Amino acid sequence: MGIQGNHRPTAIVTGSSRGIGRVIALNLANAGYNLVVNYKESQAAAESLGLELEQIGTEYLLCRANVSAWDDVVQMRDQVLERWGHIDLLVNNAGIISDALFHKMAKEDWQQVIDTNLTGVFNCARVCVSQMIEQAHGKIINISSFVALKGNIGQANYAAAKAGIIGFSKTLALELARYEITVNVIAPGFIETDMLSEVPERIREKLIAQIPQRRFGTPEDIAQAVLYLAGKSGDYITGQVLNINGGIYM
Repeated sequence: MGIQGNHRPTAIVTGSSRGIGRVIALNLANAGYNLVVNYKESQAAAESLGLELEQIGTEYLLCRANVSAWDDVVQMRDQVLERWGHIDLLVNNAGIISDALFHKMAKEDWQQVIDTNLTGVFNCARVCVSQMIEQAHGKIINISSFVALKGNIGQANYAAAKAGIIGFSKTLALELARYEITVNVIAPGFIETDMLSEVPERIREKLIAQIPQRRFGTPEDIAQAVLYLAGKSGDYITGQVLNINGGIYM
């Protein structure tokens, strides 16, 4: 979206204290955005990111909010509007996993993943959309996963939530196009994060063997796609799913 008039655009990136979200936040800061750093538990990591944003010269807010909790999300939205008065970009990145084979999956494992990964996207989009409609512009980018399209053993809850994001986003794109609001999805493949680094080497080798490019993606790969969709280049793109997975066939 770039600079709007005489103000810097404001971006909310959920789950931005670590991993992919952190790199997205840094890239947006370098592109001239005010940043809302959202986290649930990783306060030290969020504060560390804040120091990096200060070095860039970016205005930022640290917002502790559980995206699955409606009141937390409303409070985060209100803090943003009180500080800057506008919300130009929402990146729904926050997510968790709680893997188990389906016949062994506890109801709690199902519910926690759905609440964070899907309901959290609804909550954040719902509280921000009214402001975007009033502004007559805005962009929403939802981070899904190639698992939503391919499935994955032990991740029925995660696949369901991430697939739900796609249907939700396509519907939202149709409803909001008249207000100059775009809604798109990025579906990463295997990305080199702390979570993936904990996977045993023998499993990592099997995963890489599935990838035609024979390497894992990087958080930077995802962040660059966010910048593309968020910028002027993405103004005529809405309701789309961008697969960034090294060529994995669905």
